[in-house]
Amino acid sequence: MSDKRYYAFSDYLKGRFGCKVYKISIDAGFTCPNRDGSMGEGGCIYCNNQGFSPNTRRERASISEQTRRGAEFMRARYKAEKFLAYFQAFTNTYAPLDTLRRSYSEALACEDIVGLSVGTRPDCVPDDVLDLLASIGQNKETWIELGLQSAHDRTLELINRRHNVASFIDASRRAIDRGSLKICGHIILGLPGETRDMMLDSARLLSNLGVHGVKIHLLHILKDTPLADAHSRGEIPVFKFEEYVSLVCDYLELLSPDIVIQRLTADGPSDLLIAPAWAMEKKRAIDAIEKELLKRDTRQGARASLPDAPHNAF
Repeated sequence: MSDKRYYAFSDYLKGRFGCKVYKISIDAGFTCPNRDGSMGEGGCIYCNNQGFSPNTRRERASISEQTRRGAEFMRARYKAEKFLAYFQAFTNTYAPLDTLRRSYSEALACEDIVGLSVGTRPDCVPDDVLDLLASIGQNKETWIELGLQSAHDRTLELINRRHNVASFIDASRRAIDRGSLKICGHIILGLPGETRDMMLDSARLLSNLGVHGVKIHLLHILKDTPLADAHSRGEIPVFKFEEYVSLVCDYLELLSPDIVIQRLTADGPSDLLIAPAWAMEKKRAIDAIEKELLKRDTRQGARASLPDAPHNAF
C-alpha cells in the first residue's frame, strides 16, 4: 500500500499489472495540424518538441526498434518488467486510419508491451479513431492523452492552441462513452495572464468530467519558441520553486481522488531550457510537493467537490 498522499501512476500500474510498468517514448513520424498549415503554423507558443519528446532529438528508427531500445534501457535502469508504448511526439492520431492501425499494431506486437498511451489534441480524435483505440482497449490498457492546457478559452487563444475548451470536453465525453478507453488530461500551470484561481479551474473541470488521469506541467521556457522571445522581453514571468510547490498542492486538493496523477511537474533538456533553472530538479520538486502535503496534513481530493453544474460550465 502506497504512503503517498496522491494517486500516483506508478501505484495504479503496479495494482493493475502486479509489477513495475514503464512508458517507452515513441516518435512515429507524425506532425501536428497546428504546425503543418491545416490549422496554423509554428505550433503553440511554448512548443519545442525536442524538449518534450526525447526521441525527436535523434534519427528516427522503426517503431519496433524504438520499443526494443526503450525496453532494454528501462529494464537496466529501473528494473521494469512490462511497458506501455507511449506515442508521444507531436499529434499521434493525426494520420490516415490505416497508418494509425499499422503504427499501433507494430508497437503492440513487441515483447512485454501491455498497452498504449497516445498523445494527441482534442480536435484530432474523430469517431473512427476513437473506435480503433476502443477496439484495442478491449484487450490492452489504452490511454488517450489529451492536451487541455487551460480551462479558459482566452488563454488557449493567447498560446495559439487553435482549439477551445469545448473541444476537449467533447473529445473526453466521446472517449469515455466508449467504455474501454482511459483519458489523461494535460494541463500547464503558469500560462501567461492566468491567476491562481484560473489555473485551479482546470482541476474542477477535469474532476467534473470524470477523466481517469492528469499530467500537471510547469510552464518552462525553451529556446527557439515564441515564448522564449516574449520571456526575453520581460513579458513572461515564471514560478519560483516554493510558489509552484504550493500551487500543485492546492491543485491536488481540488482534484478528485480517483484521478491518477501521471505527472507533477515538467523538465526540459539543459541545452534547451531557459527558465526556471530549478525545472531541472524534478526529483527535488516532487519531494517538496510530497513534504508540503504531509506538512498540511492533506491529500488529493481533500477539497474536491463534484458540482451539479453541466460539464460545459467552463
